[in-house]
Amino acid sequence: MAKEKILVVDDEPRILRLVRSNLEPAGYRVLTAADGPGAINEAEMHEPDLVLLDIMMPKMDGFEVCRRLREFSTVPIIILTARGAEHEKVRGFELGADDYLTKPFGVPELMARIKAVLRRAKVPLAPKMDPVFSAGDFTMNFAQRRIVVHGKEIKLSPTEYKLLHELVTNAGRVVLHQDLLAKVWGREYRDETEYLRVYVRYLRQKIERDPSKPEWILTEPGVGYRFALPGDRVQPVSTPVAAKD
Repeated sequence: MAKEKILVVDDEPRILRLVRSNLEPAGYRVLTAADGPGAINEAEMHEPDLVLLDIMMPKMDGFEVCRRLREFSTVPIIILTARGAEHEKVRGFELGADDYLTKPFGVPELMARIKAVLRRAKVPLAPKMDPVFSAGDFTMNFAQRRIVVHGKEIKLSPTEYKLLHELVTNAGRVVLHQDLLAKVWGREYRDETEYLRVYVRYLRQKIERDPSKPEWILTEPGVGYRFALPGDRVQPVSTPVAAKD
């Protein structure tokens, strides 16, 4: 079985050494880059299975690298941020990152995040219904992993697709915040509500006519989200409130 390739992008040699010294004994093949242009070149040439990407780098910061990678690749990306830099996490998600890790980080946390992201990227999504779901101007072909909205094909990252898949296969029903986080990201992410808010907003920007007035992905305040069926836009929900959205 081929080793999974992880591209580590950081301008600090000690971080590159630390990550390599822990990933290689665990069975991963490690590629490295010390700046943004080098990262893009490595990704184009070697097609890694995951990118571990620092934000603060010379020549090109991690945000720009993430944006450029998403132009040609759906490779899972974990961004490295300064502790407490919430705006960096949110911006990273909006540019297509799949997860984040705050510096300084411990090796166990690093390994856990990498395993969780690779697991999400690998698990096939078995349809819970017919191979093609259609509702009004929205069509999702599960076999082809193809989404068409208002006659236009929509491109999604792996995490975006998994979230939309979970909502669509439960169309008409509310999916709780904790359940979405557990099913899309993993049980260890059940309290990471920021992930969900950012990704729902990102999906709305891609599939809704007016993201500020969503027709498809509806919020049930304090409860979860619901993918609305035609004629089901204002159906009330009696699920008890668990937490604020």
